[in-house]
Amino acid sequence: MGELVVPGIRLCESDDRHVAGPGTYLQHGYIYSSLLGQLNLVTLKNNVVSVEVEGCGQVTVVPTTGDIVTVKVQNVNPRAAKVQIVCVKDAVLSEPFKGSIRKEDVRATEKDRVEMYKSFRPGDIVLARVISFGDASTGYLLTTAENELGVVIAKSESGSSMIPVSWTEMQCPHTYAKEARKVAKVIPEHLAINPGA
Repeated sequence: MGELVVPGIRLCESDDRHVAGPGTYLQHGYIYSSLLGQLNLVTLKNNVVSVEVEGCGQVTVVPTTGDIVTVKVQNVNPRAAKVQIVCVKDAVLSEPFKGSIRKEDVRATEKDRVEMYKSFRPGDIVLARVISFGDASTGYLLTTAENELGVVIAKSESGSSMIPVSWTEMQCPHTYAKEARKVAKVIPEHLAINPGA
């Protein structure tokens, strides 16, 4: 009680007597801390204990399953793209997390026809969803198999910011050269909030 914990530390097993409360997340049957702060155990009805972490100072965010994250592609090979997670939802991270997008997680359809180098290039900024925590070498496993997920910012070989021209291509505004990408269909915020307007 009142013990100082760090993000990602396993606190206890999630069972009939322990539930994840604020400042924690549930993964593989265990409750983990998502904040740097003090551990609190709050007794609820039926003697169920809510495991909570009260943050102290700056909030540290840890990606959890289902979160939308912004990543920067580091390198691409035929099986996966290695990325750094730089934002979780709207929170910019002070230190990036490692992640990877596997070939089978790039698109929802025609997964066997995906070519990684035609989907992502090093330096691309990509919106992705967290599937799970992989292992120490791959980090978080991510997917772009939704229309709204994929490359949002890419530079052409001439160094210009490219413009999306289809689901699978972006174009340099200066050279008009097209490059293959898994393009995100970004919905402007005012349309997403009020589709009837």
